[in-house]
Amino acid sequence: MDHGRHARRLLIGGWLAGVALIAAAATQSPLRAARWLPADRQAQALAQEPSECLTPAANAAEAQRIAIGRAAFRTPLLLGGQAARVGLSCSSCHRNGRGNPDFSFPGFSGPPGTADVTSSLMSSHRGDGVDNPTPIPDLSGPPQALKISRDPATRALENFIRGLIVEEFDGPEPSTATLDGLAIYVRALSPQACPAEPVQAIDLAHALSDARAAAVAAQSALAAKDAVTARLMVASARSALGRIDERYAGQALAADREGVREADQELAQIQLAIDSRRANTSLRITAWLAAMPRWTAALERDEAQSLFNAQRLATTAAN
Repeated sequence: MDHGRHARRLLIGGWLAGVALIAAAATQSPLRAARWLPADRQAQALAQEPSECLTPAANAAEAQRIAIGRAAFRTPLLLGGQAARVGLSCSSCHRNGRGNPDFSFPGFSGPPGTADVTSSLMSSHRGDGVDNPTPIPDLSGPPQALKISRDPATRALENFIRGLIVEEFDGPEPSTATLDGLAIYVRALSPQACPAEPVQAIDLAHALSDARAAAVAAQSALAAKDAVTARLMVASARSALGRIDERYAGQALAADREGVREADQELAQIQLAIDSRRANTSLRITAWLAAMPRWTAALERDEAQSLFNAQRLATTAAN
């Protein structure tokens, strides 16, 4: 028997089964994150998330590195492979750098809040054919509860993150700046930095802030002549716009969605400009940032009519 071919068939079969389950879940909610949430937890889990426990940067250079890592953490394009196809990012399992007790991905989770890091569903490198999901850790938890050393001198965290991207999720090799940014972002997560409020609303302001921060991070990468990282940062900004777009569902908010999609199309053109190494790309990002108020004003006006409104969201989840 060709064991390699048999393993590939099992992988494809498992993946197709997972996709079928995800597609069924997707018909119940317009929000992508609902795909990996139990139906009875969607209303709450899609309305609020843990507050981010991020230690302030010591200086501007460190802030730029953290911003790159934070943006990479929030885009599925970092992980690539099957994860990117269904929209999973690091923040899907680690919401705001925390945990996710509600995470339940078909074929990848056991009980809610678990993930199988050696699942053949996501990885051709680490898949062991055994269903062995483990609890998702809170990256902002006490250091003694974390398995990987965060001592920069050992680079254990960098090696772990790279293995997670490239081997656990079959993703592309991260750029040096991306890997460095992810490590410094995770190191900046600390229980001592947690705000007084343990949870925060999932709202338009946070999503717009993520898009804006990712675009600025793209500019810092371009200034360092790092096109690969810059492109990923623009992808993260586009991911944030996608999270906004899906919340403005329905014909009544079609004009709002059109504004978001036009902004996204400009980011797509900026990605092409990065690929072509055009000299004015950073200026285009500056122009994109300056134009944000033109299309965000309508979003802010209509936010109460969108699925950022917890009551409307609960009604949608119940139907």
